[in-house]
Parts: sequence; structure tokens; C-alpha cells
Amino acid sequence: MGCKAHFAANSACYWQEIQRRRPPEAALAQAVRGYAERPKRNDRIGTAQSRSMKGNEKSRIKSLLQTEAGVANSAPDSGNAERALIETAEIKRVAEIEQAALDGRERLLAEVAALPGMPGVYRYFDAQDQVLYVGKAKHLKKRVSSYFQKDHGGSRIGMMVARIARMETTVVRTESEALLLENNLIKALNPKFNILFRDDKSYPYLKLSGQTYPRISYYRGAVDKRHRYFGPFPSAWAVKESIQLIQKVFKLRTCEDTVFNNRSRPCLLYQIRRCTGPCVPEGQGEDYARNVRNAERFLAGETQEVMDGLQVQMMAYADALQFELAAELRNQITALSRVLQQQSVDENSASGRDRDVDILAVKLQGGRACVNLAMVRGGRHLGDRAYFPKHVEEATAVLLADFEDEQQARPSPEQQVLEAFIGQHYLDLPVPALIVTSDLVDGALAEALSSQADHKVAIQSHPRGQRRIWQEMCVKGAGLALARLLSEEGSQQARTRALVEALDLSVPELDKFRIECFDISHTAGEATMASCVVFETHQMQSSQYRRYNINDVTGGDDYAAMRQVLTRRYSKLVEAVQLGTGRLPDLVLVDGGRGQVSMAREVFEELGLDLALIIGVEKGEGRKVGLEELLFADGREKVYLGRDSAALMLVAQIRDEAHRFAITGMRAKRAAVRTGSSRLEDVAGIGPKKRAQLLQRFGGVRGVADASVDEIASVKGLSKELAEEIYRVLH
Repeated sequence: MGCKAHFAANSACYWQEIQRRRPPEAALAQAVRGYAERPKRNDRIGTAQSRSMKGNEKSRIKSLLQTEAGVANSAPDSGNAERALIETAEIKRVAEIEQAALDGRERLLAEVAALPGMPGVYRYFDAQDQVLYVGKAKHLKKRVSSYFQKDHGGSRIGMMVARIARMETTVVRTESEALLLENNLIKALNPKFNILFRDDKSYPYLKLSGQTYPRISYYRGAVDKRHRYFGPFPSAWAVKESIQLIQKVFKLRTCEDTVFNNRSRPCLLYQIRRCTGPCVPEGQGEDYARNVRNAERFLAGETQEVMDGLQVQMMAYADALQFELAAELRNQITALSRVLQQQSVDENSASGRDRDVDILAVKLQGGRACVNLAMVRGGRHLGDRAYFPKHVEEATAVLLADFEDEQQARPSPEQQVLEAFIGQHYLDLPVPALIVTSDLVDGALAEALSSQADHKVAIQSHPRGQRRIWQEMCVKGAGLALARLLSEEGSQQARTRALVEALDLSVPELDKFRIECFDISHTAGEATMASCVVFETHQMQSSQYRRYNINDVTGGDDYAAMRQVLTRRYSKLVEAVQLGTGRLPDLVLVDGGRGQVSMAREVFEELGLDLALIIGVEKGEGRKVGLEELLFADGREKVYLGRDSAALMLVAQIRDEAHRFAITGMRAKRAAVRTGSSRLEDVAGIGPKKRAQLLQRFGGVRGVADASVDEIASVKGLSKELAEEIYRVLH
């Protein structure tokens, strides 16, 4: 029996159970009536809230429960019992959350009335202790009470207020402190009704090592005080371009220390004049140290000073008749001048605070927002990076009502998005002295950033001269990035629709169409790994990806591996569906031919699932891309969608992602097995650094295993007791 038939046959008992557990209408009416007839409060918060409850929350909860009853009554007659069960469970959950908030509203209003008139930050939580919103206020009592003095109806802020079951507040000294705390909490709590930016703060830096002969390199990660770092840069491309520039002009080394310490003659970079060769005695003179100093000053924005110094040194060599050295400096000056001419910077204006500037521009369209960040460091425009926040519509709707003074000008959605970005972005990053924005923002932001950065930070929205040019470039970049995003989303939606139509699937809501794809990867039967990737809401959902270690099967038996992963995946999912806490995918893709599809068919038959969900992606003739055919587990004839089919492009995209995810997991597992590093990880007191020291010292785990206890203990940082434990584990 198929899954949908299974649910249809047993749906009556599910709906009876829902009706039994649902709060009776009489009890609900009594609770609301008791609330309305409670002793009236004298303060206006209680009075206004009483009116709000009568006109809003009571009717809202009744509506939700009536909707639930309608879904329950119609579900047994529909062909989508499974989906209806999930929808009913969600409606019931929302109703219960709002009912719980209603039950505790009098206590909440008493807490609001007792709030102080001081600056602070407030957090709203629902009955399930999920954070709804984080906000700041100059006057906590006025701000928080404003939420409960009006009937917000069915608006987004009304939906939020109806769910508030409790709140937390933190009193601070100043508005700047409130702003910083608010954005820290937004990043930590991820509230539903705040504008959220993805926490992508791993910016690349250009690193100049602190050795006798420093190395210039690309770097991400924690800062080591022994070295110097320049940046951050908006992209890896910007760092690598700067490294090429430093190589061309100042000829600093880029080789790894292990290579540098073991060279007996200069490498090819020395031959093509991209390095002075400090790895050999001939290149270890004062010239390298001078080049390092000039590179540091250049990266710090002291471009003209570097040029003047090189010209003075060139003339000194010429006066001393050292014409070859003078020619080298002349070539450096020429290369540096050529590079500077290519930068979109007016050198006359790139002084003082213009040397380090961030430019921010925002664009809103089609319910989406884009903040484009361009960076200028040392007077050089390093490029830009686009950010796309979440919850924009919900957050802007709440923020528009989040003002103490009704006569105060309300900020535009663009201003709200910019302020949210500035507050969240610079929490853990160095702040430049000047930030140029496309829209006016609250002056309190500059004060908060100045107090955090220990230097004055200015925010400018109407720049002139070169800064105006940068601003216009950034605004144009924001528009292009947002247009590209909307185009890509539209293209993905078209692909999803094409696949649904090509396979003649019955999908009530295209935005909820879900595909799961499976692949198996191994190396000649070693380290077998299965992957499951998920496609939903027209995009890959990487947070829902899963890997499965395949055990107890013959090495290289892809059929048995596929059977094991599908059994493990869907046996648990079927239980979740029956409880109303999960849902089956609309389509299951299996990377393989008839053998893999037959395994999937056996698993689904055992679990009572619909065979029409299974589709195998069989490689075409010569395994060429675009010639794939789709196999069906329910006996339908296989289908060739065509090389240029949008549906096939989507299938190939999902299949390739499953393959990538499986093979990367397999390689990591294989490496752990071959090196035995996982055995070292099992030793208490051995972390990544000590493990790396051991492997480097002895050339791998085999070398560590062959070493004596005394030899292991000779590694820096290892005690005799720890060496004995390592020896015991490896033997």
C-alpha cells in the first residue's frame, strides 16, 4: 500500500485524536470571558490591552481553531491526507502558542507597567521560549508599552504581539550601549522579526610574516601578534591581486617556510624578477629589508612617500655610478606608477581618513534587499561584496511601529536595512574612520561605533569629490547584485516548474516542492560514504544535507549501500510523518541505473511508501552530460528530457551536488583511515596542534607508532605520561 493510501485509510483516527486534544471551544470562550471580566486596571496599558484582546487575539485564536477544524473535516476526503495532517498540526501549534500567550497576558502587562524609564534592550519570547524580537529603547516603559496599547489587527506586528508570552529586559547606561547590545543579541538569538544578515565575517587578509625575511601571503583566521595583517579585503581575488602587485613592485617572497628553509638555489620567481631570492646568501642583503619597509608603507596608504623615497635612492645610486641598481629602482617606480594609474582613486584626495573608507549602498526590490559593501584601504579601491538579509518585510513592518514619538519621522525601509547591517557587521570587525552610506542613518550609530573602536567614526551620506564617485559605484553595484539575485531566483523557479510539468507531478505549492537526492562514493570499496542533499524553496538547502557512513556491506557493493542509506533515512521519516512532525519529499532522486532503482523500490515497498516518488538518474551514452535518462520505480517508461531542457538542468544540478557532497566526505574519511589521525584524536590531551607536531616530526602515524616513548616525549609540549598514553593507543 502506498504512503498516501496508508494515511487515507487511517486518517479518521488521526482527526479524532486531533479533535480530542484540541481545547474545547467552550473552555476557550470561558478563558477569554474571564480575562475580559477581570478587575479593571487603572493604567492605560491594561485598558487598551483589554480592548485589544477582545477585538484581536480572541477572534484570531477562534479563527485558527476553526481553520483547523475545517482542514480536519475535509482531509479524509482529499487525496493529500499526509500534507493535510502536517498543516493541521501546524495550525494547532500556532493556536496553542497564542492561547498560552493569552493566558499569561495579565502577568506580562504587570511586568510592562513596572519597567523603568531608562535606556535598555528588550526581548520578546513565545510560549515555546523561541525569541520573536529584539529591540532597543531610550525609555523602556514607553517603548514596550506601545506594543500593547493598540489593536494591530492582522498585520505582521499583530501576529508578533499575539504570540508574546514573556519578555526579558536589560537596562544600560546610554543609547549607544543599547545599540551595541541589541545587535549582539540579534546575532546570537536569530529572532524571527528582526532583519538578519548571514554571519559571514571570515574576511581574507594580506599577511606579512614577522620573520627575518618576511613572507607575503593570503590569510584567513585568528590574528597572531607576531605578524602584520593588512585588510580586511572584500574577496580572495582582491588579496591575490595585491600579492601579485607586491611581487611585481617589491619582489617579496611568497614561498612556504618549508620550501624557503631548504632551498640551495633561487627558484623560478627569482629568474623572472618576481623575488629577490632571500633563500640564498646573494639575496639576503639590505635591499630585501628596504623592500619590506616600502611594501608596508604602500599597503598602509603612504604611496607618495614610498615613491619619493625610491626616487631619492635612485638618484643616490646614479651619483655613485651604480647604474644597474639605479635602473632596478627606476623599474620599481615605473611599475608602481602604472599600478596607481589603474586605481579608481584620486591621489590628491586619498589622504587622511580617505585612506580607509567603507562605502555602503542599499537597494530594495521584489521583497528582497541587497546591501553592497565596497572597501577602500590605503587609498586603493579593493572591490565590493553584496549581502542579502532575511526577514526584511517582517522586520520593517515591526520597526515602523517601533517609535516612542508618533510625530517623529519614520525611517524608510532602506534606512532600516542599512542600520541593521552597520550594527551587526561591525561588531567583530575593525571599523574604518569613515563610512559612506547611500541613505541617511541614525547618528547614534556613529557614537556607538566610536566607543567600540576607540577612535572617532564618521558616517556620511552626502559625500563630495572622490567619495561621491565611490558612492555612485557602490549604488550601481547594489542594483546589479540584486537584479542578478532576482534573475537567478526566477530562473530557479522556472526550472522547478519545468521539472514538475515534465514529470506531470501534482504539487499544490511550488514553493514547498522538495527533492532529496542520494549518491554513493568510495575508492575501490574503501571508506564507503552515502550522501543525501535537499532541494526546497527553489534552492539547495545545505543545512539539511546529511552524510551516512556505510557499514556491514561488501566493499564496492553500491546496491547494498543504497539500500542501507534509504532504509536508515526513511524508516525514521515515516515515524515522524505519522506523528505529524515531518514530511516526505515530493521526489526522491537516486544517482544510478536499474540496480539502484530496484533497491529503492524494495525499501519503499517494505515501508509502505509511494513508488512514484522514486526516480533514477541514469547516465547516457558515453556518460556524456545532457544525455541522462530518468528511470521510474513504478514501472513507467524511462524519459529523456532533452539536452537543453530546464528540467534536466535542475536534475543534473541536484545530482552533481549529491556527488560532490558524497565524494568530499569519502575523501575525508579515507584520509583519516589511511593516516590514522583519528586514532591520535582519541588520546586525551592531543589537540590539532600537538597532532600536527607529531605527524610532522615523525612523517605520519606509522612513524609515530614506530617511535619509542622517549622519542615521542622529545616533541615540544608532550609530557612523559602523555607520550606513554600515545604509545599505548598506537600499540
